Amino acid sequence: MAKGNRRVNQGRRKLTGKFRLLALLLIIVALIVLVLYLLEKIRKPVVEKPAEKRPVVEHKAPPAKPPLKIVKPPVVEKQYPSSAKLPDQVRPPGKIAPIGHGIVAIIIDDMGSSMQEAESLLAIKAPLTFSIIPGLGKGREVAEAAHARNHEVMLHMPMEPRDYPQRRLEKNGLLMAESDQEIGRQVNEYVRTIPYAIGANNHMGSRFTEDNQKMRDVLLVLKERGLFFVDSMTTPNSVGLKLAREMGVRTAARNVFLDNVQDVSAIRTQIEQLARLAARRGSAIGICHPHPATIEALAVELPILQKRGITFVYASELVR
Repeated sequence: MAKGNRRVNQGRRKLTGKFRLLALLLIIVALIVLVLYLLEKIRKPVVEKPAEKRPVVEHKAPPAKPPLKIVKPPVVEKQYPSSAKLPDQVRPPGKIAPIGHGIVAIIIDDMGSSMQEAESLLAIKAPLTFSIIPGLGKGREVAEAAHARNHEVMLHMPMEPRDYPQRRLEKNGLLMAESDQEIGRQVNEYVRTIPYAIGANNHMGSRFTEDNQKMRDVLLVLKERGLFFVDSMTTPNSVGLKLAREMGVRTAARNVFLDNVQDVSAIRTQIEQLARLAARRGSAIGICHPHPATIEALAVELPILQKRGITFVYASELVR
C-alpha cells in the first residue's frame, strides 16, 4: 500500500513539474510576442487621422463694378522744364550737415492774387523777392506789404508763350503782334501799376524771349527806369540775358525751378539742389510760386540751410 502511495505521489510531482514547465514556456512565449508587438509599434509611423471633411461653400463672385471714369487733370497754365532728378529718399527734416558756403536768391513768381499767400511768405525768416504780375487784384497791396517789411519787389511781366493762344495769357500780356511802341507803353504801365518794383522777370514768354527786337523794346524801358532783369529761362533759346548784358542792363538768369512738382518733399529736394549749386558756383537763383506746398517747404528748409552755411539774399544782390 505504501509503495502505491509513493508511486502516486511521484506521478503527481512529475505532472506538477510538467505543468510548471509548460506555464513557464507560455509566459516566455507571451513575453516574446509582447516584445515583438512593441517593436513593431515603434517602427510604424504615426498616422494622423484625416481631417474631417467640411461641406464646400460656394462663394459667389461680387457683382462687377462699373469701369472707373478717367478724369483728366487740369491743364497747368505755367510749368517750366526742370532737369532735376528727384532722389528716392529725401533728407529727413532737422538733419544738420555742412553744405558749404553759397549765396542764394529765391524769387516768388505769380504774386498779387492773395494777401494770405503774401503774409505766409513774409512770416518766413529769410529774404524772399516777390515778383508780382501787374493787373492782379491784390498786386499793389502785396507790393506795399513786402516793401513795408524790407522785402524786394519785382515785376513779373506776362509774355507770349510758344503755345499761345491755346495757353491762356493775361489780357495785358506782351504779344509778338504788338508794335514796338505798344510794347514800350505796356511795360511803362507795368512799372506804374506795381509800386516799389526794382527789377523784372518774364512770366511765360517762351516765344517772346527768343525774339531780339521784342526783348530789346522791353529792356529799353527797364534801363530807362533803372530796373534790373532776371531771365526766367522758360526756353533755352532766350536772348534776354545776353541782350541785357549788351545793353548795359543789370541782369542774371534763373538756375533752378523749385516747384514744378507740387509736393513738399520734392520741393525740399529742389531747394537742396539749389543750395548745392550755390555752394559750388558761389551763388544761384531759384524761382518758385506761392503754392501751399512751396510755402511749407520754404518754411522748413530755409532755416536748416542757413545753419548749413547758405546765405539767402534778395535778387538785386545777384544781378551784374
